[in-house]
Amino acid sequence: MTVESTAARKPRRSSGTKRAAGAASAAKPAAATAQTQDAEPQLVQLLTPEGNRVESAENAEFAPFVADITTEDLRGLYRDMVLTRRFDGEATALQRQGELGLWASLLGQEAAQIGSGRALRGDDYVFPTYREHGVAWCRGVDPTNLLGMFRGVNHGGWDPNTNNFHLYTIVIGSQTLHATGYAMGVAKDGADSAVIAYFGDGASSQGDVMEAFNFSAVYNSPVVFFCQNNQWAISEPTERQMRVPLYQRAQGFGFPGVRVDGNDVLACLAVTRWALERARRGEGPTLVEAFTYRMGAHTTSDDPTKYRRDEETVAWEAKDPILRLKAHLLATGGADEAFFEELEAESETLGKRVREVVRAMPDPDTMAIFENVYADGHALVDEERAQFAAYLASFEEGH
Repeated sequence: MTVESTAARKPRRSSGTKRAAGAASAAKPAAATAQTQDAEPQLVQLLTPEGNRVESAENAEFAPFVADITTEDLRGLYRDMVLTRRFDGEATALQRQGELGLWASLLGQEAAQIGSGRALRGDDYVFPTYREHGVAWCRGVDPTNLLGMFRGVNHGGWDPNTNNFHLYTIVIGSQTLHATGYAMGVAKDGADSAVIAYFGDGASSQGDVMEAFNFSAVYNSPVVFFCQNNQWAISEPTERQMRVPLYQRAQGFGFPGVRVDGNDVLACLAVTRWALERARRGEGPTLVEAFTYRMGAHTTSDDPTKYRRDEETVAWEAKDPILRLKAHLLATGGADEAFFEELEAESETLGKRVREVVRAMPDPDTMAIFENVYADGHALVDEERAQFAAYLASFEEGH
């Protein structure tokens, strides 16, 4: 649930007895403190893994943010997740076939991305990492455009300002600073739009992320930090990255943090809407930790069997975000078998289109790498361009 902002608390006078108690508490061994902090964190959940709606004190603050969701909306969320997973699976297969140089799969994280992505307004701005394929889908970016960079034919393939969806960021954590700066500009312009920055649990250990937290808090920036905690920063588990639940880090910077079931698309939608509304009202940043699981490899160059136990993966398979919503739709009569069959056919059509488009992508102009480096040109770039042109020409001459 929400962690109260330290900035919002009223100062209280402490009696001498309380100060003494505080000093004694501070003197406790670090291990004892860690045990207290490691207590089971609260989790916002609206759909159980079995697909049942949840009504509890933990979600009472957020449930109203999806009170308008209709059965048609639920089918739409399900469709988004299925088609995103189909696209992602096709991209993985294309990499294995040598058509892509690398691919970062989102398998298992569909609910976190679709739920948060559908919470956004058109004028909100998104700063992704390199795994936000579901968010890109929600923003109307053609899935095939995501593959150009991984095929090595462009640096992104879409205009960020067309969809308010920034190009993928490979440098870990740097996009949180970009998002914070952009949000500061939004606030100065007097707009009521919000900004969202995506990153993973591993990136949360980067200094850039801590700087972004601090600047956003100090300047009360309208930004939502959406962390997909998929349990593994490549081969490092979360328990080797941090001593407290990730969402509680926000408290130290003076803004709220909340942990949501990242495999529950409805809860992710509700919590993100809540956080975005806070930002638009001028209440500053929020940290959302979507507690999910990376079902596949970190990227196609990774082998998770080297560091993960099979039992762990099997346990998370039972929490599959797509199966969860499907169970709910079937139990409530929200969808029938005809709906699922039609969607399966649509996903196959998408997979075929992705294959055809990727294989037909033209090779880029070899010299294009030197373009648009500087607005007015640069002598050093000109020299490097000439050297590279001579190098390429040497192959044509048979050297």
